[in-house]
Amino acid sequence: MNLSLEYKIREPKIKLDKNPLILLLHGYGSNEEDLFSFATELPEEYYIISARAPYDMQYGAFAWYAINFDADENKFSDHEQAKVSRDLIAGFIDELIANYPIDEKQIALVGFSQGAILSYAVALSYPEKVQKVVAMSGYLNLEIVSEDYLKNNFTNLKIFASHGTVDQVIPVEWARKTPAIVENLGINLTYKEYPIGHGVAPQNFYDFKNWLQEK
Repeated sequence: MNLSLEYKIREPKIKLDKNPLILLLHGYGSNEEDLFSFATELPEEYYIISARAPYDMQYGAFAWYAINFDADENKFSDHEQAKVSRDLIAGFIDELIANYPIDEKQIALVGFSQGAILSYAVALSYPEKVQKVVAMSGYLNLEIVSEDYLKNNFTNLKIFASHGTVDQVIPVEWARKTPAIVENLGINLTYKEYPIGHGVAPQNFYDFKNWLQEK
């Protein structure tokens, strides 16, 4: 199958007429193998699909959008590339539903870092396509959300957000701004912090796994 993104897949162990989907979105400079290492630990009734970001940085490293530095070491995100990736992911979800027996009413995005930032953007731009978001070590960047997102209906969207309190890549302060914005939109949000840097603590993994199964 030639879909718009490269991906790895773990078929559900428990086959239903239509199975739920967890779509894994890796961070900047990583690839689809990274979060796929979780696949064996995730609930057996899910399709687990780990997508590879479209921008090739060489040597097995990929990005959802470029991050550039200026002479003063300030970081700039390429928002136009981010929007292209946002829409690519939304289209990729449609392709997966067309090609696999996936329940379109049970789709979860699980993103880390840049993948988490994209997960927020996809869910707020296309809430009819996504019911759950797990956003780890990321933040909500409204500049890459569709312009008319406030018209969207978020009643079916739930978000689990988490961050390390000593994250040296994306400051925890950025993540702490997200809950107020999300709750203002009427979205059900669970927010947790862990005493780690830019990574996924075992406790974080168990918490989001339990959250996925509770809802």
